[in-house]
Amino acid sequence: MSKRRRNRRPPRRQDVNPLDDWVPKTALGKLVKEGHINSIEEVFQNNYIIRESEIVDMLIPDLRQEVVDVTMVQRQSDSGQQKSFRITVVVGNGEGVIGIGIGKASEFVPSVRAAEARAKLNATIFRRGCGSWECRCHDPHSIPFQTKGESGSVSVTLRPAPKGTGLVTADVGKMVLRIAGLKDVWSITKGRTRTASNFAKAFVDALTETYRMLPPQEWAASGVAEE
Repeated sequence: MSKRRRNRRPPRRQDVNPLDDWVPKTALGKLVKEGHINSIEEVFQNNYIIRESEIVDMLIPDLRQEVVDVTMVQRQSDSGQQKSFRITVVVGNGEGVIGIGIGKASEFVPSVRAAEARAKLNATIFRRGCGSWECRCHDPHSIPFQTKGESGSVSVTLRPAPKGTGLVTADVGKMVLRIAGLKDVWSITKGRTRTASNFAKAFVDALTETYRMLPPQEWAASGVAEE
């Protein structure tokens, strides 16, 4: 009987949501936890600052992530040579929300988690549409107009493309645009694009520039009348 008792294992908890045990520390977190804010659009419309990654997890349960860059960092100290990971992660839901973050740790998995949390804190929204004169459809498969983003020495220009064109860019740009939910985009890049972290940041910056101007397709919905 004693051997049987020793071999017994406690039952595993199934279908446990880690957000149930989350105790918010900010006012925005309390509003989201109590159900007063139910969408990420309300957060950005009211100019709230996201300081807890659990806010994004609760408002966007289907958030996806993609590791776009893995760099090994080495430094010399008094105790010897120390190594750490520098990970760049992009998160998005494919419907107008995207974020990028960089995490550092001595191990791979903690650095990925740190980068994912940082990307959620940097989450922002962008516009999708069809700004190509060759297509003129109403499906949000591309961007509404040409935008430009910069990060470090890298500059990226994104142009709307008609359906069937695909993502005409490098692999890092394809990762960012795919997780953003875009299917047809032309891109022009300049600078040191081998630096994958700056390359990805430039793409995210170009997507956020879609909110610098209100496209004509949204004039009627926003109450702006054409003279």
